[in-house]
Amino acid sequence: MTRHSKNCTASSVYSYHEKRKDAKVSGYGTLQLRYGKDGVKDFDCCSLSLHPCRNPVITPEGHLFDKEAILEYIISKKNEISRKMKEYDRQCKKEQTELAELSEAENRSRVEKFLQTEMAVSSASQAAQGKGTSTTTTTTSTATQKAGTSGSAPPAGSSVSNMVAGREKKLPSFWIPSLTPGNKEAKIAKPDKTIMCPISGKPLKAKDLITVKFTLALDGDKGRGGAGPSLEGAKERYKCPVTGDVLRNNVACVVLRPTGDVVTQRCVETIIRKDMKHPLTGQTLTEKDIITLQRGGTGFATANQHLASEKARPVLQA
Repeated sequence: MTRHSKNCTASSVYSYHEKRKDAKVSGYGTLQLRYGKDGVKDFDCCSLSLHPCRNPVITPEGHLFDKEAILEYIISKKNEISRKMKEYDRQCKKEQTELAELSEAENRSRVEKFLQTEMAVSSASQAAQGKGTSTTTTTTSTATQKAGTSGSAPPAGSSVSNMVAGREKKLPSFWIPSLTPGNKEAKIAKPDKTIMCPISGKPLKAKDLITVKFTLALDGDKGRGGAGPSLEGAKERYKCPVTGDVLRNNVACVVLRPTGDVVTQRCVETIIRKDMKHPLTGQTLTEKDIITLQRGGTGFATANQHLASEKARPVLQA
């Protein structure tokens, strides 16, 4: 194969490069694209605002946030949960009212049925007494009574019609949206009061946030509020306070929980894990005090491993 095989069109072999190029132009086949540098979040940027943190805090899972952004998120979630709880309480009160009305209607119907039964019994006893006091009975009057009994209207409770006894209000209607058989009011489930982390999806509390302390690597800086150069455009903003290595996206970083200092993973493996002592203060550390800083999360994906995007398109089959 010649040196410039990618641009060679005289070859008898349909190369992989030509196949991908034709698939991209034709509109068929899955497109794959790897994110560039602009699509990768810096290690010291907030996971919500994607800007360098002014007051950085970290979750126990290692996700970095700006304190102002994450507190606004927690407050907004609390307000949303409070609003949902009010709607749920309103629904519960409505259900209790409906149950009370149903029980009252059922009791009323029982009382009415009892009164009707009593009236029927009393009328029958009166008729029996009147029949005993009468001295003469003719066949014509007997026939007339039988005819009258057979032609009398049935009681209202024994009617089979759907339009009596208030049953017309319960009939389904297929042309009125509110009366269709499948139109049922959706019930609101009891909202969960737990606030979840927007990145990891695990429970998050404001008291669990750990303040992070970066060591500035810029010359002439007097701190975050000093008159030094801006952190937004600087490429090398921070360094490890122990080894002096510049912190970048390709450098694994660790946050020490007691003080919030950010050191490199190499410092942890070579220095800290020997005696589990804080290299700056001498405090005793445990495994829970060593929090790995999650870095490189992109604006398009939530993890460092997913740096490629795919777009499904129709497949051209032979």
